[in-house]
Amino acid sequence: MVTSGPLTPGQVSFFLGITPVFIAWIYAEILEYRKSSIHSKVHSDINLAELGNETIKEDDRAVLLEGGIQPPSLKLYGTSIKSNVIRFLLMDEAFLIENRIILRAMSEFGAILFYFYLCDRTNVFGESTKNYSRDLFLFLYFLLIIVASMTSFKVHNDKSAFSGKSILYLNRHQTEEWKGWMQVLFLMYHYFAATEIYNAIRVFIAAYVWMTGFGNFSYYYVRKDFSLARFAQMMWRLNFFVAFCCIVLNNNYMLYYICPMHTLFTLMVYCALGILNKYNEIGSVIAVKIVMCFFVVILMWEVPGIFDIVWGPLTFLLGYKDPNPSKQQFSQLHEWHFRSGLDRYIWIIGMIYAYYHPTVERWMEKLEETEPRRRATIKATIVSISLMVGYLWYQHIYKLDKVMYNKYHPYTSWIPITVYICLRNFTQQLRNVSLTLFAWLGKITLETYISQIHIWLRSGMPDGQPRWLLSLIPTYPLLNFMLTTAIYVVISYRVFELTNTLKNQFVPSKDNKKLVYNIMAAAAISLVLYSVASVFLHIPIFLA
Repeated sequence: MVTSGPLTPGQVSFFLGITPVFIAWIYAEILEYRKSSIHSKVHSDINLAELGNETIKEDDRAVLLEGGIQPPSLKLYGTSIKSNVIRFLLMDEAFLIENRIILRAMSEFGAILFYFYLCDRTNVFGESTKNYSRDLFLFLYFLLIIVASMTSFKVHNDKSAFSGKSILYLNRHQTEEWKGWMQVLFLMYHYFAATEIYNAIRVFIAAYVWMTGFGNFSYYYVRKDFSLARFAQMMWRLNFFVAFCCIVLNNNYMLYYICPMHTLFTLMVYCALGILNKYNEIGSVIAVKIVMCFFVVILMWEVPGIFDIVWGPLTFLLGYKDPNPSKQQFSQLHEWHFRSGLDRYIWIIGMIYAYYHPTVERWMEKLEETEPRRRATIKATIVSISLMVGYLWYQHIYKLDKVMYNKYHPYTSWIPITVYICLRNFTQQLRNVSLTLFAWLGKITLETYISQIHIWLRSGMPDGQPRWLLSLIPTYPLLNFMLTTAIYVVISYRVFELTNTLKNQFVPSKDNKKLVYNIMAAAAISLVLYSVASVFLHIPIFLA
């Protein structure tokens, strides 16, 4: 049963904003069609002189591009924002044709969010209950592994950025694949309510946070890019999609707890390396920074009362109340404290592994060059120790009940992660290969995580947990699973593409002034739309 609640100013303002965009895009497509039709009619009459002029224009454009000047595709940045807004409102034909692609992207993004609302906030589609069968669960997962192995097995010959050799320790293909196979299990855990693998899911989430520390440290330590543009792009990637989901579906930010978690730990890595960044080449400085990170985490999560003091002012953003009556006794910051606290240390472990990544690669390079018997002995020892440690962790930590496991998780999640890294990288052959299907899924983990709640599963109410399944084919659970999964994955990938398209358009990478103007313009437009929406919602009250 759907409980959508009354319309909010945010929902109305989104509708007011996306409607003219959609109209402008349709008009732009019509104008482009007319232009193409006219062009095709006169194409045969173009003479050689005109062709020569076009060649000159192309040469001039190439010269401009080589000189570092942006191509004319980013027309929104060619003139003032105010002028662009006026031209948009007046439906200036030249402006619409020039920006047809971006208008299409915005319209498609709006249509996807409308589909989200349709699936999760209306009775247009039905719902069904979750049902767990271990046999079906394992069958589907292993079937996917077999298909991925048969169709997407790939050998990579990339060179290490540090040694220039094909060591490929913790390479990008490997980490994307890692995210992909974990995400599949994470999503299936939600779809089938596979509560028996709860502890494994906690490890997977810790691994994602570990990669946040590892990936961001590697980028900032190597690239030394702490610019406003890089920061804005990073925040856009993490929060653009979820922000609109919160607005359109009237949900709190914490419903999608992965997003604030990764945002927090990304910011902490950014601050750790950004402060006094010119000294990052000094090992002792990095050591002090890592110690300070541990100190901040201990102070915030281990000392009673500090967490509420720090995060209390942000309750409006990070507060969450589960509509479930059985959970009304928890405070608004309980969910944020619980979620962020589970993985409070692992991002620092990721930073440490990233710092020693070149050292480990050099050691592995020497190991691969040693004589075969010694190399085999060392590798066998590493594998044996890893398996033994993994077994002990499984027996004494993993097999604990849910509540007890959560108490140990912040201090032990690095163990299975390290064991996996050792086993996944102990031979050159293993490091060189990946299953690209899982790597592809690993690129869209953020989108699949957010989308699952509304177009694969169903909550049916603001801030509700997804306790049901979206049902497009009633009474046929497997066919319904196939159809909803196909739609869900396609839409998640499109959201990933659209997020990047819009980011490239509105978050310039080398012009902070334009970036600031864009931020100010977005804030002003949002404020106007929100104000108008509030007035519209109050009209019935005034008339009553």
